[in-house]
Amino acid sequence: MTNLFHAIDWLYAASGFGVGLLVGMTGVGGGSLMTPLLILLFGIHPATAVGTDLLYAAATKTAGTFVHGFSRSVDWRIVARLALGSVPATIVTLFVLSRVDLSSGSVAHVITNVLGAALLATAVVLIFRARLVALYTRRVGELSVRNTALWTVITGAALGVLVSISSVGAGALGVTALILLYPRLPTARIVGSDIAHAVPLTLVAGLGHWMIGSIDAHILGSLLVGSIPGIVVGSYTAVRVPDAVLRVTLAVVLIIVGGRLFI
Repeated sequence: MTNLFHAIDWLYAASGFGVGLLVGMTGVGGGSLMTPLLILLFGIHPATAVGTDLLYAAATKTAGTFVHGFSRSVDWRIVARLALGSVPATIVTLFVLSRVDLSSGSVAHVITNVLGAALLATAVVLIFRARLVALYTRRVGELSVRNTALWTVITGAALGVLVSISSVGAGALGVTALILLYPRLPTARIVGSDIAHAVPLTLVAGLGHWMIGSIDAHILGSLLVGSIPGIVVGSYTAVRVPDAVLRVTLAVVLIIVGGRLFI
């Protein structure tokens, strides 16, 4: 027990707690905050940061899926459609990544830029989600059942590529896409379905990064020690803080971090 205690890096555990707290309070922000935190604060190589965060996300999202599953707030039909697009896209993206030198400066530059762009896009979605949904509804309206299914698979594929490269996108971007595609679905089922889909997506992507050597198991374990209680506390706190305040605060943080990655 003593050896296990000393094996944990408590600075990483504290970071995991902080990110878990925000994820529990807002429902998004795991990859959006953990990956840049590992890169900017701890100096971890971008490829290792992305890979480690993906397995971290798979573990934490699994816990969330159990909760939503017991609450019957997961639409498994939507999860299957998203996975039909995301899993093959993830495998193809990981194959491409395995053919390049992940330790090179040029690859790190590409990953950092994709991550920065994904963070800024997520921030825009968090701030303007209601306006984007209203504009889409006014211009496009509700799609047919066939087109809805097709665009769900395409959305899954896009998320698979983005998440495999940057670990960002399965949260705010995924939820917003589902709101546009399934306007009649209750928000709780949209969030639950998005979280459930994130499990196979981040697990496949994370295992792929592990196979190509871009995972730090020690960091991963320390992060999970902090994140699990963080998510519990964050979920308990969420009902006491206005949603608009949480979304704007997180969006501001993402803009600052995303801009810093481009410097």
